[in-house]
Amino acid sequence: MMTDPIADMLTRIRNASLIKKVEVVVPYSRLKFAIAEILRKEGYIAGIEKVRAKTGLIDEIKITLKYRDDRQSAIHSLRRISTPGRRLYCGYRDIPAFTAHQGATILSTPQGLMTAKEARSKKLGGEIVCEIY
Repeated sequence: MMTDPIADMLTRIRNASLIKKVEVVVPYSRLKFAIAEILRKEGYIAGIEKVRAKTGLIDEIKITLKYRDDRQSAIHSLRRISTPGRRLYCGYRDIPAFTAHQGATILSTPQGLMTAKEARSKKLGGEIVCEIY
């Protein structure tokens, strides 16, 4: 049994981008789809699509990775911050900040998943899910 499906999804994306794969498929969940949607909105992946699995048991998310003209991945680092064994929460004043266009932190707030920038502007704290740059 997998203890951290979010870490599994992030690892699959990270590994696929390292070997220059175009697409990566992960098992579907609403939380994973919301994380992928934020990554797409922030410009780190090209597209996402919910697809029916070949076995028909569980849906999957097909993530299309994004590369620059020189075949460099848009994702340099993607890491899980809060884990099942060590949850990490912060108030909106304590949210880790990246300087302009260098990265994004994804938080789980009472109003749903959002980037640190959105959470700060809405004065919401929450669990730090992951960071990407």
